Amino acid sequence: MSEFKFPTEEVELPSKGLIYPKENPLSSGKVEMKYMTAKEEDILTNQNYIKQGIVIDKLLKSLIIDKNVNYDDLITGDKNAILIAARVLGYGKDYNFKYNNEDINVDLTTLETRYLDESTMLEGKNEFAFTLPHTSTAITYKILNSRDEKKIEAEIKGLKKINKGSSPDLSTRLKHMILSVNGETENVKIREFVDNYLLARDSRSFREHIRKTQPDIVMEFDYMGENGVEEDAVVPMTAGFLWPDA
Repeated sequence: MSEFKFPTEEVELPSKGLIYPKENPLSSGKVEMKYMTAKEEDILTNQNYIKQGIVIDKLLKSLIIDKNVNYDDLITGDKNAILIAARVLGYGKDYNFKYNNEDINVDLTTLETRYLDESTMLEGKNEFAFTLPHTSTAITYKILNSRDEKKIEAEIKGLKKINKGSSPDLSTRLKHMILSVNGETENVKIREFVDNYLLARDSRSFREHIRKTQPDIVMEFDYMGENGVEEDAVVPMTAGFLWPDA
């Protein structure tokens, strides 16, 4: 039987590959991926993967051609770019969903890509500077990857076991993201700062800075509100995104 050659596409990463070490294949700024097949549809309908919340990870790992790519190295924005490409290649660019009880169609290929601004990087690596506006505290931070997200999830789960009424999600993420505070890089000092000295106003300003600058796919569409005012609405990730027949 002759060997089938599946069509592939190159996906440009919002990070442009700049935050990855040069020896990492992701530093090319592109990922080659194949079109979805029946094998990937099996992944999407795997109830065990769905219950564990790992179905998207399993799907994207299957679609990435270069097996030298370590999936855990991917930052969220780059992973989102691959996910959008997977949807487009698998089921087409048109995404239909309900918004404010209206039927909306978004062409996924028109979503804006927010690329990394390399001028904001420190020493050409995954480290960035920000000054907290209300206390003038200088911090540096990194963009989290899948490996970091797993550590954060495990830590939050452990903290909630100790104190079931706690909600440490936000502070835990900040502790893993911040690399230094006023030049102090010791982890204990950073955690103490987040717990005891980081003002809510500064925390909010920092999170807004991240939202506006982190490389990603901008999941927004133009929507005409009730008063005839155009607004940027967020594209919801419904079941129909990867299960269009659902």
